[in-house]
Formats: sequence, structure tokens, C-alpha cells
Amino acid sequence: MKRIDLNCDMGELPEAIADGTQEALMRSITSVNIACGGHAGDEQTMKTTIEQALRWKLAIGAHPGYPDRVNFGRLELKMPLSEIAASVFEQVCALAEVANRCGARVVHVKPHGALYNQAVSNRELAGAIAEGVARWNKDVVLVGLAGSPMLDVFREAGFAVAAEAFADRRYEPDGTLRSRKFEDALISNPEEAAWQALGIAERGVVIASDGSEVAVEAQTLCIHSDTPGAPEIAATVARTLREAGVTISGLSRA
Repeated sequence: MKRIDLNCDMGELPEAIADGTQEALMRSITSVNIACGGHAGDEQTMKTTIEQALRWKLAIGAHPGYPDRVNFGRLELKMPLSEIAASVFEQVCALAEVANRCGARVVHVKPHGALYNQAVSNRELAGAIAEGVARWNKDVVLVGLAGSPMLDVFREAGFAVAAEAFADRRYEPDGTLRSRKFEDALISNPEEAAWQALGIAERGVVIASDGSEVAVEAQTLCIHSDTPGAPEIAATVARTLREAGVTISGLSRA
């Protein structure tokens, strides 16, 4: 039986928490990646998001990014590797402390934005991320782009890994994500996102921007909380997968 996790980046937009968008998304997913003070998030947003995730019985993960709130962590920064490791450590610790107070446990870590995208092909940067997490705890799952060298680096550092694909992002022929500078980088049509998710879950493939078929073997699928219409996208993806017989279950270290 096919099995996959549906994850979503959360705790990034206070307005999405206040207007109910965030919790609406939680009805359809199985894991949350919570911003922990780098690109977004603070103690209150972390606490609220963790409490919501506990109500929906979701796997809780940290979502560290470049410490650049002005650019939402989506601008590539030239930081020394030691500073990146230290920043990742501080961010993951911040979320873990709040989670502990809420009676929750952090089970995975997924880098955010430019930090994630750069680490896809930059082994040293991926190593710095792994080092930062390892200073806190090695008994967690590290999430990275399916088919990328960053997963090899995470494994070599002794971590369990989860290969990630995206339901709401288009791909390039080399298996990387299409840059957000292109207007068609996001998939905001729920049926199209569900079709892509099903192709990944059932056949391990996506259709790239040039129309070619690209192999993408993944254990977890991401739906971004800030994609327009995200709750409807998540609901359509989850329904389509379940109707096709795919089991949706959260990330875990086991």
C-alpha cells in the first residue's frame, strides 16, 4: 500500500493564525513545520501553532531559515557556515523549548526558503544545517528535496531522512523547484496540485516545466500555507490521495 505524509509550513503569518486559515489547513495534513524565529515566528506563534497541531494530532517539526525576517528567508545570504549552524541550533532549540512546555515533541526539521534551496546542491551548507540540528538532537528526521545531495549529507551525518516533493510547486527538468521569480512557479489550482501529488505518490514522477517526466521518489509532500487557496488545495490533495488508496500518515523517527 502506498503511504505518504502531507506537510505544511506554518507559524509564519500571524494573520493566517488569526483568521483561521492555519487551522483550516490542519484538517487535511499530517505534519507541520513551524517557523521558529529566523525568517518568521515568535514564542506566541510557536505556542499557538503547536497547540493547534496537538488538537489535530499532527507530527510537529521545526522550520529554521535564514535569520532574515525582512525578506522572509527567501533571499540567499552569504553567512559563514559556523554562523548558519549556530542559527539553526538556536531556532530549533527555541521551538523545542516551547513544545516541551506544551507537552509536545519535535520529530522532524525542515529548512526553509533560500536556506533549503541552496542546501539542495551545496553539500557544505547542508552539513552546516545537520551540524546545527545535531547540537540539539540527532534523534529526529531531516527533511530535504527528493533526489538531492542534501539528503546524502543528512544521512552521512547520522540522521533519518524524509525525501520531500511539492504538490503546489512546478519543477525543472533536473528535479529542482522552478524559481519563484517565474509567474508559473506556484500551482494554485487545487485539481492540478492534486494531480501532481497523485503522480508523485503513485508513480514517483512529476511533469517538469518543459513537459518532460521527472522521477521524484518522496516520503512527504509539501503544501505551502501561503499559496493562494491553500486550505482548498490541501483538502483536494488529501481527498484525491485517499480515494486512490494512498494512506496519509505523519512523519516519525521510527
